[in-house]
Amino acid sequence: MSKYLERAKEIRAIVEPHHNCAQSMLMTFNKDAGVSDELAFKMGACFGLGMKTGGTCGVITGALMLLGLFGVDDVPTTKRVVEFVKEKHEGMIYCADLLRVNAERGGERKPHCDAMVYEMVEFVEGILREKGKIE
Repeated sequence: MSKYLERAKEIRAIVEPHHNCAQSMLMTFNKDAGVSDELAFKMGACFGLGMKTGGTCGVITGALMLLGLFGVDDVPTTKRVVEFVKEKHEGMIYCADLLRVNAERGGERKPHCDAMVYEMVEFVEGILREKGKIE
Protein backbone atom coordinates (compact mmCIF):
# COMPACT_ATOMS: atom_id res chain seq x y z
CA MET A 1 0.00 0.00 0.00
CA SER A 2 1.39 3.40 -0.92
CA LYS A 3 1.99 6.05 1.71
CA TYR A 4 -0.78 8.12 0.10
CA LEU A 5 -3.40 5.41 0.32
CA GLU A 6 -2.30 4.73 3.90
CA ARG A 7 -2.66 8.46 4.72
CA ALA A 8 -6.12 8.58 3.10
CA LYS A 9 -7.24 5.65 5.24
CA GLU A 10 -5.95 7.41 8.37
CA ILE A 11 -7.85 10.58 7.46
CA ARG A 12 -11.08 8.74 6.66
CA ALA A 13 -10.87 6.95 10.03
CA ILE A 14 -10.96 10.26 11.94
CA VAL A 15 -14.44 10.76 13.38
CA GLU A 16 -14.07 14.27 14.82
CA PRO A 17 -13.65 16.51 13.07
CA HIS A 18 -15.31 14.96 10.03
CA HIS A 19 -13.26 15.16 6.83
CA ASN A 20 -15.34 15.42 3.68
CA CYS A 21 -14.18 13.83 0.44
CA ALA A 22 -12.52 16.99 -0.89
CA GLN A 23 -10.69 17.55 2.40
CA SER A 24 -9.61 13.92 2.40
CA MET A 25 -8.13 14.28 -1.08
CA LEU A 26 -6.28 17.48 -0.22
CA MET A 27 -5.00 16.24 3.12
CA THR A 28 -3.65 13.04 1.63
CA PHE A 29 -1.06 14.89 -0.47
CA ASN A 30 -0.92 18.36 1.11
CA LYS A 31 2.47 18.05 2.79
CA ASP A 32 4.19 17.18 -0.49
CA ALA A 33 2.59 20.29 -1.97
CA GLY A 34 3.89 22.47 0.88
CA VAL A 35 0.46 23.04 2.42
CA SER A 36 -0.31 22.56 6.12
CA ASP A 37 -3.01 20.20 7.36
CA GLU A 38 -4.96 23.17 8.72
CA LEU A 39 -4.93 25.02 5.40
CA ALA A 40 -5.83 21.90 3.40
CA PHE A 41 -8.73 21.22 5.79
CA LYS A 42 -9.98 24.80 5.37
CA MET A 43 -9.52 24.78 1.57
CA GLY A 44 -11.77 21.75 1.17
CA ALA A 45 -14.38 22.72 3.76
CA CYS A 46 -17.06 23.96 1.34
CA PHE A 47 -16.57 21.21 -1.24
CA GLY A 48 -18.12 18.28 0.63
CA LEU A 49 -21.53 16.94 -0.39
CA GLY A 50 -21.00 18.23 -3.89
CA MET A 51 -20.16 21.78 -2.84
CA LYS A 52 -22.94 21.40 -0.25
CA THR A 53 -25.49 21.37 -3.08
CA GLY A 54 -25.32 17.76 -4.31
CA GLY A 55 -23.22 18.95 -7.25
CA THR A 56 -19.84 17.67 -8.42
CA CYS A 57 -18.47 14.97 -6.10
CA GLY A 58 -15.85 16.12 -3.62
CA VAL A 59 -13.34 13.53 -4.82
CA ILE A 60 -13.35 15.33 -8.16
CA THR A 61 -13.16 18.87 -6.79
CA GLY A 62 -10.56 17.82 -4.22
CA ALA A 63 -8.50 16.05 -6.87
CA LEU A 64 -8.60 19.07 -9.16
CA MET A 65 -7.60 21.46 -6.35
CA LEU A 66 -4.80 19.07 -5.48
CA LEU A 67 -3.52 18.88 -9.04
CA GLY A 68 -3.55 22.68 -9.15
CA LEU A 69 -1.42 22.80 -6.00
CA PHE A 70 1.15 20.68 -7.83
CA GLY A 71 1.00 22.89 -10.94
CA VAL A 72 -0.84 20.33 -13.06
CA ASP A 73 -3.60 22.27 -14.79
CA ASP A 74 -3.66 21.09 -18.39
CA VAL A 75 -7.09 20.33 -19.82
CA PRO A 76 -6.37 16.73 -20.89
CA THR A 77 -5.34 15.80 -17.34
CA THR A 78 -8.26 17.54 -15.66
CA LYS A 79 -10.64 15.83 -18.08
CA ARG A 80 -9.07 12.47 -17.17
CA VAL A 81 -10.08 13.03 -13.54
CA VAL A 82 -13.73 13.56 -14.43
CA GLU A 83 -13.75 10.72 -16.94
CA PHE A 84 -12.23 8.39 -14.36
CA VAL A 85 -15.22 8.89 -12.04
CA LYS A 86 -17.69 8.59 -14.92
CA GLU A 87 -16.14 5.30 -16.02
CA LYS A 88 -16.18 3.85 -12.50
CA HIS A 89 -19.67 5.07 -11.59
CA GLU A 90 -21.99 4.64 -14.54
CA GLY A 91 -21.45 8.13 -15.93
CA MET A 92 -22.30 9.89 -12.66
CA ILE A 93 -20.23 12.71 -11.21
CA TYR A 94 -22.77 14.45 -8.96
CA CYS A 95 -22.70 13.66 -5.26
CA ALA A 96 -26.50 13.51 -4.99
CA ASP A 97 -26.72 10.93 -7.79
CA LEU A 98 -23.83 8.83 -6.49
CA LEU A 99 -25.27 8.74 -2.97
CA ARG A 100 -28.82 8.07 -4.19
CA VAL A 101 -27.79 5.11 -6.34
CA ASN A 102 -25.61 3.74 -3.57
CA ALA A 103 -28.52 3.96 -1.11
CA GLU A 104 -30.92 2.36 -3.62
CA ARG A 105 -28.51 -0.58 -3.78
CA GLY A 106 -28.48 -0.88 0.00
CA GLY A 107 -25.06 0.68 0.47
CA GLU A 108 -24.05 2.80 3.42
CA ARG A 109 -22.78 6.29 2.78
CA LYS A 110 -19.42 6.26 4.62
CA PRO A 111 -18.03 3.06 3.06
CA HIS A 112 -19.16 4.32 -0.37
CA CYS A 113 -17.41 7.67 0.06
CA ASP A 114 -14.33 6.04 1.58
CA ALA A 115 -14.03 3.78 -1.47
CA MET A 116 -14.37 6.74 -3.83
CA VAL A 117 -11.63 8.61 -1.98
CA TYR A 118 -9.31 5.59 -2.08
CA GLU A 119 -9.79 4.98 -5.80
CA MET A 120 -9.20 8.66 -6.59
CA VAL A 121 -6.11 8.81 -4.35
CA GLU A 122 -4.58 5.96 -6.34
CA PHE A 123 -5.56 7.59 -9.64
CA VAL A 124 -4.16 11.01 -8.69
CA GLU A 125 -1.01 9.42 -7.29
CA GLY A 126 -0.47 7.88 -10.72
CA ILE A 127 -0.95 11.22 -12.45
CA LEU A 128 1.45 12.99 -10.08
CA ARG A 129 4.08 10.30 -10.61
CA GLU A 130 3.58 10.43 -14.37
CA LYS A 131 4.06 14.23 -14.30
CA GLY A 132 7.16 13.93 -12.09
CA LYS A 133 5.54 15.81 -9.20
CA ILE A 134 6.09 13.07 -6.61
CA GLU A 135 8.54 10.19 -6.36
